[in-house]
Amino acid sequence: MHKTLLLVDGSSYLYRAFHALPDLRNAEGAPTGAMYGMINMLRRLRHDYPAAYMACVFDAKGKTFRDDLYPQYKAQRASMPEDLVRQIEPIHEAIRAMGWPILMIEGIEADDVIGTLAVEAVRHDMDTVISTGDKDLAQLVNERVMLINTMSNEKLDHAGVLAKFGVAPERIVDYLSLIGDTVDNVPGVSKVGPKTALKWLAEYGTLEGVMQNAADIKGVVGENLRAALAWLPQAKVLVTVKTDCDLSSQMHSIPESLQQLPEDKEAMLALFARYGFKSWLRELSNQPNNQLGQGATPTGPNAVGSAAALPAPAERQYETVLTEAALERWLATISAAALTSLDTETTSLEPMQARLVGISLCCVAGIAAYIPLAHCYQDAPSQLSTEFVLSRLKPWLEDAGQKKVGQNLKYDSHVFANHGVALRGIRHDTLLESYVFESHKSHDMDSLALRHLNHKTISFADVCGKGAAQICFDQVEIERAAEYAAEDADITLQLHQAMWPEVEADAGLTFVYEKIELPTAVTLQKIERNGVLIDAELLGRQSNELGRRMLELEQKAYALAGQPFNLNSPKQLGEIFFDKLQLPVVKKTPSGAPSTDEEVLQKLAEDYPLPKVLLEYRGLAKLKSTYTDKLPKMVNLQTGRVHTNYAQAVAVTGRLASNDPNLQNIPIRSVEGRRIRAAFIAPAGSVIVSADYSQIELRIMAHISGDANMLRAFAEGEDIHRATAAEIFGVTPLEVSSEQRRYAKVINFGLIYGMSAFGLAGNLGIERAAAQQYIDRYFARFAGVKRFMDDTRLEAKSRGYVETVFGRRLWLPEINSPNGPRRQGAERAAINAPMQGTAADLIKLSMVAVQDWLEQGRMASKMIMQVHDELVLEVPQAELATVRDRLPAIMAGVAALRVPLIAEVGVGSNWDEAH
Repeated sequence: MHKTLLLVDGSSYLYRAFHALPDLRNAEGAPTGAMYGMINMLRRLRHDYPAAYMACVFDAKGKTFRDDLYPQYKAQRASMPEDLVRQIEPIHEAIRAMGWPILMIEGIEADDVIGTLAVEAVRHDMDTVISTGDKDLAQLVNERVMLINTMSNEKLDHAGVLAKFGVAPERIVDYLSLIGDTVDNVPGVSKVGPKTALKWLAEYGTLEGVMQNAADIKGVVGENLRAALAWLPQAKVLVTVKTDCDLSSQMHSIPESLQQLPEDKEAMLALFARYGFKSWLRELSNQPNNQLGQGATPTGPNAVGSAAALPAPAERQYETVLTEAALERWLATISAAALTSLDTETTSLEPMQARLVGISLCCVAGIAAYIPLAHCYQDAPSQLSTEFVLSRLKPWLEDAGQKKVGQNLKYDSHVFANHGVALRGIRHDTLLESYVFESHKSHDMDSLALRHLNHKTISFADVCGKGAAQICFDQVEIERAAEYAAEDADITLQLHQAMWPEVEADAGLTFVYEKIELPTAVTLQKIERNGVLIDAELLGRQSNELGRRMLELEQKAYALAGQPFNLNSPKQLGEIFFDKLQLPVVKKTPSGAPSTDEEVLQKLAEDYPLPKVLLEYRGLAKLKSTYTDKLPKMVNLQTGRVHTNYAQAVAVTGRLASNDPNLQNIPIRSVEGRRIRAAFIAPAGSVIVSADYSQIELRIMAHISGDANMLRAFAEGEDIHRATAAEIFGVTPLEVSSEQRRYAKVINFGLIYGMSAFGLAGNLGIERAAAQQYIDRYFARFAGVKRFMDDTRLEAKSRGYVETVFGRRLWLPEINSPNGPRRQGAERAAINAPMQGTAADLIKLSMVAVQDWLEQGRMASKMIMQVHDELVLEVPQAELATVRDRLPAIMAGVAALRVPLIAEVGVGSNWDEAH
């Protein structure tokens, strides 16, 4: 068996890692993204391609022979970003500590070092694996040399190079000479791309063959080829990787110089601690030897999401509970436990439909039980009945004093409720702990286990399969099901033990978790079960009307286009817009074709009738497919109502997401959208009550910024847009025109979303200079707002996050990105996130307070929806006066801001009337 030499093109991966990852930093603010990417890549390589000989090769500073040959070589490359420069030395330290020899040879490019080593390896009867993202190195591939790209999982042998580039490895140099290399600023033949180069090489064999037949090649490309004949030999030298370099200044021979070195555990521990790689630090600390474990997925290098190191649990002891005696023993255990991890296995992911298949429990890390209830495959062993188990567990499940932890217990609460059990005593939820602690990351159990416990869990697909072959959990063999389900309960408890200290250590995070998110989850479960009544017949009539209107618009579009076409085909739209009608191209798709997306249609609709018709058609089609057609089919047969699901751990700002169906995206600005809301009705004897905060984000801006003029306007109950217009235009509030108020409203809301002068000009339809003048006037009169925005940007850049009034952290991974658009987007988000996040916190506090009031008063009224800043209730007529009186006060009283909170209430027989 041949030995293997593993070579890493470090210079290639440095930049790729730096630009591919978000702007990650350690606790001191030092950039760590490129370092994280390099370490992670090298760990994967060590695992996937074990080799006794290896090297990580970097470009040395200074010129090479190519710079002397062609002074413009790589001349267009920007200087290395400062944040990457700062990571070079620690990256080299880390690589050496991991046991990788590093090669940087003055006067020789990394590619040429790699090429020379690959040829030298053959002399020592060694195979070579080169890890790179550089296409130039494809010329080195042969039966002993293979290329891999760790970032894209691509492998290129001789056949792979041919399939990817269209030429064999031995022709890559000729190919590159013809098309040029823009990365290294090596010109090829003008206007000649891959297709033409491949055609010529197929016909003439080699670059020299192409040059010899240049006189026979017709057209502009032939002229360009002939113009480049004098240059092409030099281009070929520039793109050819040298394989005969003198490397003696740093090494003697491969066996002695490139052997894998022992890892320096102490150095690695110091590096991981210094740069915040806590998951790796924990993993290495638990290793009995100097080999860093393989296959782990560590936490990102910023301090976020890295729990304190925990001792690994003892060997797992998972029990399958099949007897009454075993059940009683576990009931005694959980009754005596301070906290029990609880999980359910079910027949469905749909909360209102799911039935129990089994229950898992864990009180001590590493020791868990699975109680199978309804596995029904052939020859399944006898199980305790669901009725019997629930009769024994129900007192414990419904006891608020028996503390429980789970992963998304809102779902499990629904499952138990489907069996007549009201789950109480929810003390912790790892989904919400993760969401509060690191809202910008993934919160599923598999990701959390890898990130915090360095443990790869058994996945659902592992036990149930995927796609068409997937089976229901009740068909999984009990032995396998027990391993999976008991692990879920075990890992959930361990995750809580890892994350809770991080949340508890910060007063703001603790408040958000304990006073907002946990009680909100309980309230949401009740809202979801309440559901909303809809008028299916009304929706059916609306659907027919929308269909007729769509047919009319379709015929109108045909007439405007002068032909029938598929209104949903971007290709046909492009042909009609840009070929037939010669409409201006607003922007292009990544493939270079003119775009016909929503943004383009909006722009074109300002001047042309066909795009306007298409926009209306698309809007109606979405309403029809998403709501008028779909909602009647989603009515629960048992309840007669539609039950949405509120996803709590999705938006970084804390906002809820509604799905199946999405009740938060029904448009209210169109007549058709409002008519759909009219189909959300109250039963006989009841009404719909809608309550929402008035101008909540502007009030939060006044509170956070402390701007005197803004605070005064709200305190005196002024129309904030009129007051703003008076300040900007230098008139009294009574003199403000409707147009001036409209301008002020756009400015008020635009600036808290980070709108620039360019964006404001577009929204108001004015010149950019005029828009900038309005912004300057605004900030002159509202200096506190300007100061808040400037301070917030600086704070976000320093800390990597901003906070809501209540302490929710809103992470901004791109706030220090070298990528301009990404950084600017993060800066805009930094301004708006405290307002939007605080608004989300307030509506959640309101939901909890309103639910507590309804329950304490034993009222029949119930919350049925939450939509952004609005609560929707179903209220019996007998309670209407009480609700109208108390609801605004409850919502206004959940927090004390420097401006009054005002909740406005509407009433109607349906949602549209009430809103």
